[in-house]
Amino acid sequence: MATTKKATPAAAPKAKVTTTKSYSNAPLFGKENYRWMLIGIVLVALGLILMGGGKSKDPNVFNPREVYSFTRITIAPILILAGFVVEIFAIFRKDKPSAQ
Repeated sequence: MATTKKATPAAAPKAKVTTTKSYSNAPLFGKENYRWMLIGIVLVALGLILMGGGKSKDPNVFNPREVYSFTRITIAPILILAGFVVEIFAIFRKDKPSAQ
């Protein structure tokens, strides 16, 4: 008896599926976001300015009141941290849809 083999169909090559991504030209942030970012940058800059200084006229004299002042140790770091919090808020804030 002759046995016949069934021919298995060869797998046809699959066609590549190409997807096109459409990008919108809408701005990433709104006007309010940029305003809040500017406020945050000003707070950080003000904190850094307040933290700077403390230089003595005579390098051999150490003045702890000048170096460890309340402004440099307390107020300036609080302003810098507040500026970073405002920056995070500005990034995550969603714009309200404009009613037109």
